[in-house]
Amino acid sequence: MTDTTGSCKSGDPITDQGAAGQTGVGTQGLSESAGWHLPSHLRLWITAAVGLGLDLWTKDWAFTHLESDPNKDPLVIIPDVMTFRQSLNPGALFGLGKGLTAVFIAASVLALAFVLFLFVHSGRHRRSLHLALGLVLAGALGNLYDRTYMIADVVRCSAGGRRDTFVGKVIEQSDRGVVLGSWPSGAHPRLIRADWGPEIRQQGVVRDFIKMEPRIRLGSRTIEMWPWVFNVADSLLVVGVGLLMLNFWWERRASRNPE
Repeated sequence: MTDTTGSCKSGDPITDQGAAGQTGVGTQGLSESAGWHLPSHLRLWITAAVGLGLDLWTKDWAFTHLESDPNKDPLVIIPDVMTFRQSLNPGALFGLGKGLTAVFIAASVLALAFVLFLFVHSGRHRRSLHLALGLVLAGALGNLYDRTYMIADVVRCSAGGRRDTFVGKVIEQSDRGVVLGSWPSGAHPRLIRADWGPEIRQQGVVRDFIKMEPRIRLGSRTIEMWPWVFNVADSLLVVGVGLLMLNFWWERRASRNPE
C-alpha cells in the first residue's frame, strides 16, 4: 500500500511539470513573434517604404523625361540588352489578363493580407524573411497604386484580322475612327481606323519603362530574344518572392535536420 501511494504522489509532480512546460513554450512563442517586436516592424516597414518610394519616383521620372513617341529611339542603358521607354500595361505580368483590373486589385489586397499574416506569425530573428516581405509589400503596393489611380483609355480593335490593344489618351472620335495620343498628355496622336472596329474603355494601367530586349550578334547574324517590359515594383516582387522561397527552403531543411 505504501509503495502504491508513493507511486501516485511521484506521478503528480511530473504531470504538473509537463503542463507548466507546455505553458512556458506557448508564452515564449508569443514573446518571440515579430508582431510584438519593434526592430522587426522597422525592418518590414522601412524596406516597404523605401521600395515603394523608389518605384513611384522612377515611374514619375520615366513618364516625365522619357520620349513618349513610340516611333523614336528609346534611351539606351546597355546596348543590345536594356533600354528605357514609356509603356503602359493594362494587364499583369507579360501583359496577360488585359481588362481584369478589378481582379488584379482584389488579388493585390489578398497578397498584402497574406504578407502581414506571414510577418505576424514569423519569429523576431527572421531578418531575411522580414526583408523579403517588405520587398513584396513594396512591389504589390506600387502596382496596386497604378491600377487604382493611373486611368488610361484602352482601345481594342481588329487590324488586318489580328486583335490589337492600344493604350493612351483618346483625343477625338469621328466617322474616320479614334485619334489616340500618348498618355497622359495626348501628344503624338495616331488614327485607329473605324473599319478596325475600335472599342474604347477606361481602366487602370501599370506604368512600365524598363525594357529588356537582348540581342546576340554572331558575325553578320543577330539573334533577338523575347523582349519584356517591367518596372521597379516588378523587380522588387521577383527579388522578394525569391528570398521568400529561400527562407522556406532553409526552414524546411532545418526541420529535417534538427541536429
